[in-house]
Amino acid sequence: MSDNSHPESHAGQQNPQKQMLVTVLLSFLIPIAFIAALVSITISSTKVDVSSDLAEKMLAKRIQKVGVVDIRTAGGEGGGAKQSRSGEDVFKAQCATCHATGAAGAPKMGDAAAWGPRIKSGFDALVASAMKGKGNMPAQGGGDLEDVEVARGVAYMANAGGAKFPEPKAAAK
Repeated sequence: MSDNSHPESHAGQQNPQKQMLVTVLLSFLIPIAFIAALVSITISSTKVDVSSDLAEKMLAKRIQKVGVVDIRTAGGEGGGAKQSRSGEDVFKAQCATCHATGAAGAPKMGDAAAWGPRIKSGFDALVASAMKGKGNMPAQGGGDLEDVEVARGVAYMANAGGAKFPEPKAAAK
């Protein structure tokens, strides 16, 4: 019978249990060391010396108002007469969303071909459509406008399309 033990062939190899232990330990230690290095790099790179003025400006920007509540009374602010917006102001604030680009089938501002048939129906019909809404357009274009402001917006857009409507004046109180 032959001897199966060959001391020369196993001389450079370690014990299999020891090899398994080293592999398991390294599989945990290497990722932990990598994560710790990333955390230390991230923490050290975010430290910035900021002056108190700059810090206050940054804080003010983060907590700035995102909206305003406008409470109106029947007689306007403080009981006085409220200044109504012009047709151009109404267009810019409310109508331009659709009428500047022709979105949702709206006639584009200044497009005489699209406004022609509408202008022929008359100013009162145009104002009525704007007040009640028509097609995809909600009542008052989705805004909270006074009747005279809606009429001014209609006159402004129709006049840009070729009409000659005068800008409506506010009713006397």
